[in-house]
Amino acid sequence: MLQDYLPIVILVIIATGFAGLIILLGHLLGPRRPTARKAQPYESGMRPIGPGTRRMPIHFYLVAVLFILFDIEVVFFLPWAVVFKQLGLFALVEMLVFILILLVGYVYAWKKGALEWE
Repeated sequence: MLQDYLPIVILVIIATGFAGLIILLGHLLGPRRPTARKAQPYESGMRPIGPGTRRMPIHFYLVAVLFILFDIEVVFFLPWAVVFKQLGLFALVEMLVFILILLVGYVYAWKKGALEWE
């Protein structure tokens, strides 16, 4: 059983090793000519105004997290739809429970005002 995953493990090890080797070679062989101009932050060729870090309202992050959450959950519909006829009534009931859980989370976020843009 675990031997079936051996090619995947080997591929991950080779890919990680190759990425590490490329980063190491770039660090060792790459030119290093630091200047004051290169150390400045770059903002589309304009001089930076204000601090580099600004306080952002938490609402931006909340909307982004909710979007990613519900967007990724919808991805589970495709594999289910592909094998729907093979799985039968049990899969339909399970997907209805899954949709109900998503709907409860969506309604909760909606009632809390997480989706309102002010």
